[in-house]
Amino acid sequence: QDFHRLRALCLSQGLLFEDATFPAHVSSIGPNLIPEDKLRRIQWKRPTELQRNPYLIKDGVSRFDIMQGEIGDCWMLAALGSLTLQKQFLENVLPKDQGFQGDYAGIFHFRFWQYGDWVDVVIDDRLPFLNGRYLSVQPRTSNEFWPSLLEKAYAKLRGSYQNLHGGYLSDALVDLTGGVQVQFSLKDPPPDLEEILKAADKSQCLMGCSTSGALRRNIELRNGIVQGHAYTITGAVKIRYKSGWKHIIRIWNPWGHGEWKGPWSDDSPQWGHVEPKCREALLRIKDDGEFW
Repeated sequence: QDFHRLRALCLSQGLLFEDATFPAHVSSIGPNLIPEDKLRRIQWKRPTELQRNPYLIKDGVSRFDIMQGEIGDCWMLAALGSLTLQKQFLENVLPKDQGFQGDYAGIFHFRFWQYGDWVDVVIDDRLPFLNGRYLSVQPRTSNEFWPSLLEKAYAKLRGSYQNLHGGYLSDALVDLTGGVQVQFSLKDPPPDLEEILKAADKSQCLMGCSTSGALRRNIELRNGIVQGHAYTITGAVKIRYKSGWKHIIRIWNPWGHGEWKGPWSDDSPQWGHVEPKCREALLRIKDDGEFW
């Protein structure tokens, strides 16, 4: 589908775009994502019906714009969180030639890397709701819609929203960048893993991590970590601690809340042994899903 041609056609006819190839219909959700009685209650709404003044992007793009909805696509959202940290990659995925302010016709497009090529995916902006709540990712700022629309385009690429329910973080990172992925198992890590992470962070690599738990997904352990869940790595630094040095890693949970409760967490005593200047630069005491 040619985004610019379709948008021009809609604007000339005074119509809002309706995408016949990924319709506002249960077929786009998938038959097994939610029980059949709930599936029948799905409503599709455009951002212009939800908000008087919607924006695609408001005050820039941030990982904190994203809050995971009912769909188990933390693997994709963790990759998206990583993408927001590298604006040069983001512009490939999120073209700037669209929005709700000028030339709005209910049509948007996003780009994903597939088999050696950037593929342009066109969607309409009708989003699925169940009992008045977002079925998909919900924006933290109520009138900012880039996460929900980008997720819809990725669902279309994959065939349905159901096909986003469970997946590999590494696949999503490749689809958003065209990059090459490398994995390390923490059961048998390389001896210089901390240095690898610090170098990767410095060279602007996108990074994520995930916990195992295929049988019991989304179970929050007492330490605050979630089983069978994907996270974004948002920083890796080496800091002065007591009389030596310590490597610490910053991680973000795509739920937008729920954090690690152990050493180096927001309220942990370790921060008392870090120079105040360094502590102020690194520590944010807030339940936003991000923790050291």
